[in-house]
Amino acid sequence: MRDVRRVTLPSRIFTFNKEEEKIMSRRCMITGKGPMSGNNVSHAQNKTRRRFLPNIQDTNLYSEILKRTIRVRASAAGLRTLDHKGGLDQFLMNTPVTKLDPALRQYKTQISKVQESA
Repeated sequence: MRDVRRVTLPSRIFTFNKEEEKIMSRRCMITGKGPMSGNNVSHAQNKTRRRFLPNIQDTNLYSEILKRTIRVRASAAGLRTLDHKGGLDQFLMNTPVTKLDPALRQYKTQISKVQESA
């Protein structure tokens, strides 16, 4: 049976499960960038609230050490960061576990195990 939580609010029922929370986040797994809030400002200086969303892309990145692809939700800036750091494997190995997204931590441990055995 799946782990499902129900939240009941007046006149609405919301259902959350762990898979939906991972899929629907608007946060970059590489840089941690997320939505910000601010104002639309018209020429007449009328201010209305708005959200600035990061440019999140669902992409598959190839790990040369694991010899397989890894699904990542990354911003355009996050993909440039990976290029700058030398690829996904180098980024994961040089970043402390506490700064990694929880979904990427398992890949770091897998990479370190493969490197130790080789």
